[in-house]
Amino acid sequence: MSTVSVVIPCYKYGHFLADCVKSVLDEQEGVDVRVLIIDDASPDDSADVARALAAEDPRIEVRVHERNQGHIATYNEGLLEWADGDYVALLSADDRLVPGALVRAAALLDAHPEAGFAYGRPLRFRHGGPLPAARTRGTGSVVYPGRWWLERRFREGTGCITSPEVVVRTSLQREVGGYDPELPHAGDIEMWMRLAAHADVGYVQGADQAFYRVHGNNMSTTDFGGQLDDLRQRLVAFDSVLKKCADLLPEADRLSRAARTRLARYALRRAYRAYDRGRTGVVPVDELVAFAAECLPGGYTALGEYRALRLRRRIGAGVMPYLQPLVLSAVVDRGREWLWWRSWKRRGI
Repeated sequence: MSTVSVVIPCYKYGHFLADCVKSVLDEQEGVDVRVLIIDDASPDDSADVARALAAEDPRIEVRVHERNQGHIATYNEGLLEWADGDYVALLSADDRLVPGALVRAAALLDAHPEAGFAYGRPLRFRHGGPLPAARTRGTGSVVYPGRWWLERRFREGTGCITSPEVVVRTSLQREVGGYDPELPHAGDIEMWMRLAAHADVGYVQGADQAFYRVHGNNMSTTDFGGQLDDLRQRLVAFDSVLKKCADLLPEADRLSRAARTRLARYALRRAYRAYDRGRTGVVPVDELVAFAAECLPGGYTALGEYRALRLRRRIGAGVMPYLQPLVLSAVVDRGREWLWWRSWKRRGI
């Protein structure tokens, strides 16, 4: 039977802990699971809740920080200092696993030693609302070549993983190291890419693997300034992977160009959509254009997205919302998004 170490960092999420831990220990028959709850000096009763859970189940350990160390240090403490199972999962206290998720992921990794980590489809749900119906019967799995999966991330300029749905081979986690403290908001995507540079990537098909809770404290990129910060963090993450994995990625210049081009396109697209939706007063259009220029100095003006933005500026912010359904680039955008989501739902990429 495979062993899985589950690290649950917690800061002021004590009211979610019982449900999170239940999903790990009571709904994963077929694997040997241990849990470490690390309370990062929560000012509420989170530590007391964690200790009460541990008193009822010997599979639970608790560590409580005297001073807040931040989420990256907390992650790395559990992943690198404590985890000793065959596989390790990092699960935020406000999320939960789908029944059987660890069993499915462990079976994939058992069968494919070349795979360094496994993930599947997560389900998002609003805090306070009911859990969505989850699929628990997998239809199989696929293992993507790590370098191919990694290159796809650079070409698309975005990630395809939320986080709670991932299970990592513990030996590989130790080999690549922990989360980067310089990337507080893009550490996840950087970590998955580093792992993919060293090993292949497994995907659980047909079943959902985790529930991701959406609430006010984890919706940092839903505001327009946050979207720009997200793009900046992604750029730093891609550059970080190329630096740390330079010996494994001989075509670093090509990958860097691909990621920077895609990020510039994202920024310019968000800028011209502000005109389509009448939001130029709240979307940082000039800053988005400046970011595109940073990504592709001297080259961003040749992109189709820049031409689309220039057209909208000529038409004007007051008129564009009425013309938006007739503009070809807007139609193309909707089609592109639909194709991406369809691929993600079917193949995880």
